[in-house]
Amino acid sequence: MPDPSDELAREIVGLFAAVNRRYTQESEAAAAAHDLTPLQAKALLAAETPLPTRRIAERLHAEPSNVTVIIDRLESRGLVERGPDETDRRVKRVTATAAGHAVAADLRARMPFAGDPLARLGTPQREALRDLLQLILET
Repeated sequence: MPDPSDELAREIVGLFAAVNRRYTQESEAAAAAHDLTPLQAKALLAAETPLPTRRIAERLHAEPSNVTVIIDRLESRGLVERGPDETDRRVKRVTATAAGHAVAADLRARMPFAGDPLARLGTPQREALRDLLQLILET
């Protein structure tokens, strides 16, 4: 007889996969509508607020050198611009242009799930989910 906990584990892993698949499909379709890669779209969304490239890399979970190429492509399309940081002239901040803000707004409209996959969860539920995921990763 199969162990019921094994079936539950398979169901949970399947749900993780379904959430990931829905997030990926929605974000890829939104990016493709603007001839962007999903990482370019995510970088553009991050640049709605001026940020150093290093911070954008953190949000993308990518190396800063790889993000530089992504920012170069967005800049060549007029979606972002680089400028000096007010507090540290060695740092360049990336900021969405007016065209970039318009594309970002459309990306958000096309990604109701990917934009906030936890929207239906309240703060206590989000905290519990975070704690459970951290527990899984610790093992």
